[in-house]
Amino acid sequence: MPNKIASKPMTTSPSETVVFGIIGAGSVSSLHAAAIRNCPEAHLAAVADVCEERARKLADGAEVYTDYRRLLERRDIDAVCVCVPSGMHMPVCIDAANAGKHVLVEKPLEVTLEKADAIINACDKASVKLGVIFQVRFLPGVQAAKEAVSTGQLGKLVMGDAYVKWHRSQDYYDSSDWRGTWEMDGGGALMNQAIHHVDLLQWMMGPVDSIFGYTDTLVRERIEVEDTAAACLRFVNGAVGTIEACTSAKNGVPARLEIRGELGTIVLEDGKIALWDIEGVPLPELDLVDLGSGASDPKAITSVGHQAQIQDLARAIKENRQPVVDGREARKAVEIVTAIYRSARTGAPVKLPL
Repeated sequence: MPNKIASKPMTTSPSETVVFGIIGAGSVSSLHAAAIRNCPEAHLAAVADVCEERARKLADGAEVYTDYRRLLERRDIDAVCVCVPSGMHMPVCIDAANAGKHVLVEKPLEVTLEKADAIINACDKASVKLGVIFQVRFLPGVQAAKEAVSTGQLGKLVMGDAYVKWHRSQDYYDSSDWRGTWEMDGGGALMNQAIHHVDLLQWMMGPVDSIFGYTDTLVRERIEVEDTAAACLRFVNGAVGTIEACTSAKNGVPARLEIRGELGTIVLEDGKIALWDIEGVPLPELDLVDLGSGASDPKAITSVGHQAQIQDLARAIKENRQPVVDGREARKAVEIVTAIYRSARTGAPVKLPL
């Protein structure tokens, strides 16, 4: 759903292509590159990564830099996709904002609320757009569920649950020094994998009032963060719910979101409608869109959702509005995960906002 229109004058005309750069050429960057190339309103001009070979492979003919600051010096680049490790988002995003570039950053926005706020403030000060990747929001099934909730078709909301019981091997965590660390990953199954559905849960159910959580590292080795977590939530509207997440299961299953109201229930699996049971409301006819599933393999996810967000940012720039998922909206999921971690450490419920 569109956010409030910003006051900054348009930087491009509706007919112009928005020129992108990508900063960070790790695994997730391939989704951004494919999304840009498949979006007629966008063009990939440059890639920056400390590893030139990795950057050149991703760039496929675009300009390559080993210092991202040189990419930011280019006057033709309108926006950047920030694909560096989560704990490095803040300095890169702030440098991009100070260079006058619009920013689309991978989830999570940052690994702490203080760093997330610093990014938001820098983009506000520079009058640039800030979008955050939560591509599951853009799926037709998710959009239909949100519409049903927002228009009161489920009646009074009573329960909202998110289950992300995925598998990540030990090799996955061993593949990069930053994976599974508090400093760079910001957390484990919650902050990295489940955060998409934490976002969907709060988007559907509304703000969280309080949380009690447990986290633990039960299976994986050589990681600082949790591979297993569970939390109980009370929402501001009085409804209750749960978040369960793991990367410790032998085999992953589709991520599941359950929204229950007095008049019906909607269940989503990997963003697709698995159950639509609403009194007097038939299942809507929807386009078939499949993002793939990260249940057992993060590389099995397609770029379809990222393309929707590239297009949204391009249009937000042209129409002078905020992206659908802006920094303040993306911050909410980081706050919920942070509250679960705090509760797990203290053994006590945590009140929100933090």
